[in-house]
Amino acid sequence: MNAPLPLATTAGRIALDRVSIRVGHGQDAFAAVQDVTLDIAPGEFVCLLGPSGCGKSTLLGALAGHLSPSAGALQVDGASVAGPSPQRGLVFQQHTLFPWRRVIDNVAFGLKMRGEPRAARHAAARELLALVGLAGFENRYPAQLSGGMQQRVEIARVLLGQPRVLLMDEPFGALDALTRLKMQQLLLDVWSRFGTTVVFVTHDIDEALFLADRILVMSPRPGRIVEDLRLPFTRPRDAALSTTADFAALKRHCLALLHHDAPTQPLPRLTPLGAPDVHALQFAI
Repeated sequence: MNAPLPLATTAGRIALDRVSIRVGHGQDAFAAVQDVTLDIAPGEFVCLLGPSGCGKSTLLGALAGHLSPSAGALQVDGASVAGPSPQRGLVFQQHTLFPWRRVIDNVAFGLKMRGEPRAARHAAARELLALVGLAGFENRYPAQLSGGMQQRVEIARVLLGQPRVLLMDEPFGALDALTRLKMQQLLLDVWSRFGTTVVFVTHDIDEALFLADRILVMSPRPGRIVEDLRLPFTRPRDAALSTTADFAALKRHCLALLHHDAPTQPLPRLTPLGAPDVHALQFAI
């Protein structure tokens, strides 16, 4: 088996039409997501941004096929989402690696379940481990790795299945600030190679602004999309982006959207191509 190839750019379109989701049973049931309509193009990197408990993870669970909408339609590439599928890979905040399996066998596990020969699945796993910067760690066990390295293994395992959509639920939330920044850059590098559609849940505004093509800002529960924000920043991106005036202005805008008790300011005028404005930067957050 050869290494996974980048996906066709026509795969991974997500469409939600007036989706609402209720969770719980009987008198304990409540509306978690309400009347969400959106379209995500193949290959887009979209962040769901909102306060804790707003329904971000619930919406991601529905996209993964683990939850069923109580109303509306949810489709990937024109087909209704009726349950979990390897075409929709899921990465959580805490890794789900098998502690008793070596790194290479964790990454290759999906191929083993599909009956791929050992040599072929290990060859494919080695190539992905090299891509995520873990060449030489194939024979370690998860407990012998740092948190950031464990998440690299998790991402490699999901990508080996060549999913059309990559669903990520605050995957870097438990990491320290420096490791988190490195993992964000790694994710962008890997995404640029594979072209997979990414839906990334976060409550961190800086993370959303650094990663996304679009930010879907959600209201408190029941979660609704209060703004679909398309970002002007060019790619590739690096850490210097967070020091620009445009980044700071958009951060203030997102903060205003998240603080619903404060009046929301109109979206600020941005400088061309995200170039820094030295005077405005003096007032950056």
